[in-house]
Amino acid sequence: MSTELWRHGALELAGMIARREVSSREVVEAHLARIDEVNPRLNAVVRRLDDEARRAADAADAAVAAGSALGRFHGVPITVKENIDLAGTPTTHAMPALADAVADRDAPVVERMRAAGAIPIGRTNLPDLGLRVFTESSLHGITDNPWKSGHTCGGSSGGEGAAIASGMSPLGLGNDIGGSLRNPAHCCGIASIKPSTGVVPSATVIPPEDSSIVGQLMSVEGVMARSVADVRAGFATVAGPHVRDPLALPVVLADAPADRPLRVAVVASPPGGDTHAGVADAIRRAADALADAGADVVEAVPETYEEALGLWAQMLMEELRVQLPLLEMVMGAGGLTFLSFAAERFPALDWAGLSGVFAARHRVEKQWHRFLTDHDVLLTPVWTRPAPPHGFDIGSYESAVEVLEAMRPVLPANLLGLPAAVTPAGIVDGLPVGAQFTARRFSDLTALTAAGLLEQRLGTLTPVDPRT
Repeated sequence: MSTELWRHGALELAGMIARREVSSREVVEAHLARIDEVNPRLNAVVRRLDDEARRAADAADAAVAAGSALGRFHGVPITVKENIDLAGTPTTHAMPALADAVADRDAPVVERMRAAGAIPIGRTNLPDLGLRVFTESSLHGITDNPWKSGHTCGGSSGGEGAAIASGMSPLGLGNDIGGSLRNPAHCCGIASIKPSTGVVPSATVIPPEDSSIVGQLMSVEGVMARSVADVRAGFATVAGPHVRDPLALPVVLADAPADRPLRVAVVASPPGGDTHAGVADAIRRAADALADAGADVVEAVPETYEEALGLWAQMLMEELRVQLPLLEMVMGAGGLTFLSFAAERFPALDWAGLSGVFAARHRVEKQWHRFLTDHDVLLTPVWTRPAPPHGFDIGSYESAVEVLEAMRPVLPANLLGLPAAVTPAGIVDGLPVGAQFTARRFSDLTALTAAGLLEQRLGTLTPVDPRT
């Protein structure tokens, strides 16, 4: 049985370990064996923690035998993106310049997962500094898509997406400033949530330790898994105030009301660009499935949808322009090429222009707040096309713009600090595509409930064996 344990989800495994149906050591060994089997084809796990994981598994089994209190993920292996501090390992941000930047303490999300009994077994790949949505690292190379070789697994948490989808890990930790938890979920056929800004703490001991203003507004830590239930449990584990992050707030998170149907606004073909017909059809089928489940589904779009896309890009690009001299010293050619195309697409602003962008952001935020008060969630694609081939984003200026347009549905949630949950919506051209549920700020549980309702109707797609 242990050879198939990698097929189970995180909560399932925790229950099996607690009931003594299987040992944590068996679970860890099964996942290490799965890494042996499929990682050479995918290059998702870039640092293994075999010895540490085995020791932790033996300690977890001893705790079970002693009748000790067990955490939510007791004895369950997880993976951690290599831009999140995990004590004793380097936080490389996928670049040679930081290959030896060893963290001496865990990030808050790692600390909390360990406290819940989880066991880190590996570190996963990302693009340089997480500044592409295709996972190509100048330190570790390219991570492949488990559904179709030669195609991107998404990014920037692409190593996590590929590892989880292929059974190397049941749950992982990533982060998101431009869809980086959701893009790989779309490309790899798994679930995730980008939390509301201020819900999940973040901190690092690797310079720069202080986040930029755009990072404070738009970047979040989060979890990825194959099922919405596992994502919800992981989110509950890592959320909440932390002494190391003054921006992590003691908020009450809203769930969908139980006394009326879920109100869903659907946009199958979002404004601002083209949408692949198969993706639009998948979202329409998702909307129909929700209606069949009792949801109140209408077609509606926030009036400032397209404006939100431009504001996200202008805010982020202005900050990256300031940092460009440093970026040019440490980033690989691929990442710099994508940034140059993005900079060409969004010309520089003066101070008056940037000040206007921040004021416009607040106006857009108020409009979306009203919209998401009238509707519990906004259902859209994650990307408006299936995962493209490797390198498509840097092939030309035109293809870079095509990628920026394809990823447009993920951007409003980052701009406005909103929660957005993702679950698979189907297969298009042999690749998975995701459905995204964006909710009002601090309605993270509502977004997860909507995603879970769709998952109940459509099922899950993974784990999957890597395909050619």
